[in-house]
Amino acid sequence: MIIRDAGQEFIMITQHEHGQLSGAFARHFQQRFFIDQRFYEDLMIAVSEHDRCWIGLDDTPIWNDAASVPYTFIDYPLLPKLAFYRFGIDEIEQMSPYAALLCSLHFASFLDLQTSVPQAFVDFCNDEQRRQERIRSQMPPMDEDTIYAHFRLLQLCDDLSLYVCLNEPGAAKNDEHPWFRDGFDKARGFAGGEHQQPMARWVSPNEIAVAPSIFEHSFSSTFQLKRVPKPLVHQLGIAQAYQETDWTVQEVVIING
Repeated sequence: MIIRDAGQEFIMITQHEHGQLSGAFARHFQQRFFIDQRFYEDLMIAVSEHDRCWIGLDDTPIWNDAASVPYTFIDYPLLPKLAFYRFGIDEIEQMSPYAALLCSLHFASFLDLQTSVPQAFVDFCNDEQRRQERIRSQMPPMDEDTIYAHFRLLQLCDDLSLYVCLNEPGAAKNDEHPWFRDGFDKARGFAGGEHQQPMARWVSPNEIAVAPSIFEHSFSSTFQLKRVPKPLVHQLGIAQAYQETDWTVQEVVIING
């Protein structure tokens, strides 16, 4: 779950909803980024479905007693999270082995973000390495540069969607979530220029400009969230309060700039 503390309420966005928003972004990229069109739909599956592993976990949010807030995707307990990662990638492999390869690479890349590495995560990455080798062996020979380009597009779409979900709409640059305040570091060189990285900024409460130009044209998309009142959480607990809160639809407009 992606969660923002908004004073008297928690803004709660499921990971799969964020993933679907990532997929909506992917379909608007300039055609020059879609290397090897044979795998276009597989790439779209990978981007849209990459966080489907969270569907079961997000169905019933749980409370972090130590922090007095709900658990988020960042601090969720590791062992159940890894079990659902595997389950989610298994499901994606049934849809498209190539999409599963990209998603496996995506989750295994989290190893690079760890300051200390639990053995359970090392075991997970080793298992995913074997999955990646198996899928590669069953596919026609592919250029590794193509796989890497598709993997980076998935990661950029993921970060763009997280930028939308983690920030208060219309946030000033200094108030943005620190992960993306200076741009999307994992996408450095993605759109040309070895050291250039895409940068996003809010230009209104529902409009975001992304530079350099990576989209075919401006477009809008929507996603669902819940605004869960904190008094309701204290009264009912986070799981029931979440279930009893209605969905809200948020629109975002993406422009080149």
